[in-house]
Amino acid sequence: MKRALYSESIAGFRKSTPEEILGTLTENTSFTLEPTQRNAWLEEIHILKKVLGSYEGRIYFEYAIPRMGKRIDALLIVGPAIIIIEFKIGETEFTLAGTDQVWDYALDLKNFHEASHARLIAPLLCASRSEKVITPVFRMPHNDLLLCPIHCSVDSIGFVIGKVVMLAKDEAAIDPDEWERGRYCPTPTIIEAAMALYKGHSVHEISRNDASATNLSLTSDTVAEVIRESRGGNFKSICFVTGVPGAGKTLVGLNVATQHSDLNDNLYSVFLSGNGPLVAILREALARDHVANEKAAGRPMRIGRARSEVSAFIQNVHHFRDECLRDPGPPIEHVALFDEAQRAWDLAQTSSFMRRKKNVPNFDRSEPEFLISCLNRHPDWAVVVCLVGGGQEINTGEAGISEWIRALKQSFPNWHIYISSRLTDSEYGAGSILKEVERHPNLVTKDELHLAVSMRSFRAENVSHLVKHLLDLEPNGAREALEKLRDKYPIAITRNLAKAEQWLRDRARGTERYGIVVSSQAERLKPHAIDVKSPMDPVNWFLNGKEHVRSSYYLEDVATEFDVQGLELDWACITWDADFRHDRAGWQHWSFKGDRWERIRKAERRSYQKNAYRVLLTRARQGMVIVVPPGDHDDPTRHPDFYNPTFAYLSQIGFDSI
Repeated sequence: MKRALYSESIAGFRKSTPEEILGTLTENTSFTLEPTQRNAWLEEIHILKKVLGSYEGRIYFEYAIPRMGKRIDALLIVGPAIIIIEFKIGETEFTLAGTDQVWDYALDLKNFHEASHARLIAPLLCASRSEKVITPVFRMPHNDLLLCPIHCSVDSIGFVIGKVVMLAKDEAAIDPDEWERGRYCPTPTIIEAAMALYKGHSVHEISRNDASATNLSLTSDTVAEVIRESRGGNFKSICFVTGVPGAGKTLVGLNVATQHSDLNDNLYSVFLSGNGPLVAILREALARDHVANEKAAGRPMRIGRARSEVSAFIQNVHHFRDECLRDPGPPIEHVALFDEAQRAWDLAQTSSFMRRKKNVPNFDRSEPEFLISCLNRHPDWAVVVCLVGGGQEINTGEAGISEWIRALKQSFPNWHIYISSRLTDSEYGAGSILKEVERHPNLVTKDELHLAVSMRSFRAENVSHLVKHLLDLEPNGAREALEKLRDKYPIAITRNLAKAEQWLRDRARGTERYGIVVSSQAERLKPHAIDVKSPMDPVNWFLNGKEHVRSSYYLEDVATEFDVQGLELDWACITWDADFRHDRAGWQHWSFKGDRWERIRKAERRSYQKNAYRVLLTRARQGMVIVVPPGDHDDPTRHPDFYNPTFAYLSQIGFDSI
């Protein structure tokens, strides 16, 4: 697939007239060409014709970045260097947004295009009406051959290209044909993925498909086949998709939902989640993106209308449940995908909620049983897809996956059951109940329903293993996992929050998102200006830019496990309080009540607390810093003895200390 609207050797580019080049660009354009775009292309062509006279290589105009849904204005392969140019035609100033834009393009190639991994990449921002300017050409401390963005004017762009080529002179020249054949293996955030899928892209286009990972496309295709068979055979089915943290379960769910919604065919699907922040963030991200796309296409749209359209695609599971309570008929959707299905409520929690909040006394079904019953109302066929994370129950009353199996066994014996081959693993908590349905006549086990490799951390797939060993008090296993990812995924520990914040700022490039995450029980971090009880808006925290004081970038508002579960940051600071502390006996669980810490004695609550730290420690895609405060001898609620053993345990594992 051609990624650029125009691709030619630099020699061929020099020989072609601007009109011929413009003709190729126009011919390959799928959108309506505005005069401003035509004029911009002509000016870019003239600029580059003047400065590329003595170089050999290849030039690309409008090179596609699939993960971001955008195109690079011009990309040059010159000798051993890749040069990315973002033109701001008619502009006199270099904006932060423009700098981040070209930096993001370069990062995307560096991280996700195999043929670019080990190559010097130079991002250039050219404001065509600026005075002659050159920012320094230098490498970043990341030591990954990605240069800091270079600001240049029309008069200096030729000089800058020469400096970049000289900087890479000791490297082997790039073969453009081989470079073009390099695989593009993107790992989008869940927000980026949702936007791409909503626009009609497939999961294959926006996800990596290398041999080291069970392909997301394979899992999606397996679920799609279950839907086709259920519809064709007029029977009802349930699928259980499992995966390690960050493996792409939510991505599979979004893909299936978008691929199985066809109004002309009377096929409706809905993606459901009880994770309120996730639903709110995805809805708002899709709505904002939809408005921006419509505006760019000359079709202005109000944000309210966009939000209304998106709400039919992604819904809060509790709103879906309430609608089914009001209407006894079958829902319009034949396919329902439940994200984080292990978090559905057990019978006691559901019954209590119905009595207190919905004035429904004596409600006698757990949430899984009721949700299955809603789809069971269809007279012909239906499919429920449960996306299951292991060891992530963090709320009182969350039933785990065993309740879904129990409901099927007791109330829906005719449903076909498709389970991941890993559903028996201990972290899913379904082993014993699965034995009771192992002779079910329509039980099918499929390896393809398990996602074994974390896609969140594209730099290292051992993060979830490291966190598991760390929390399970297996320091030797944690050390081994750490050594496997040390060069790819930096992790640091410190006693100083200010140092941690600077560590984040030094490493994040472009619009890479960073922020502080803490346990919801971390109530004695107030001396460090961290108040978990202070209201924060997850939508603003995750979606707003660097200029917004309520965004994660400001490092003022913090997010808890409830805000970030199912989402991710590029870089994270985990600030560790005395609620979950280490000593010689292992992990100790505490809750702050009034003016003192009290032990948590219920096994269920201790499990939730451990899982909260599992969520926090698996949010970062590129690296993290862990802060364990030093405590204060003069404050009995923050005594150093509450913190020092935890820091000592982390130090024993071998994390770099700053």
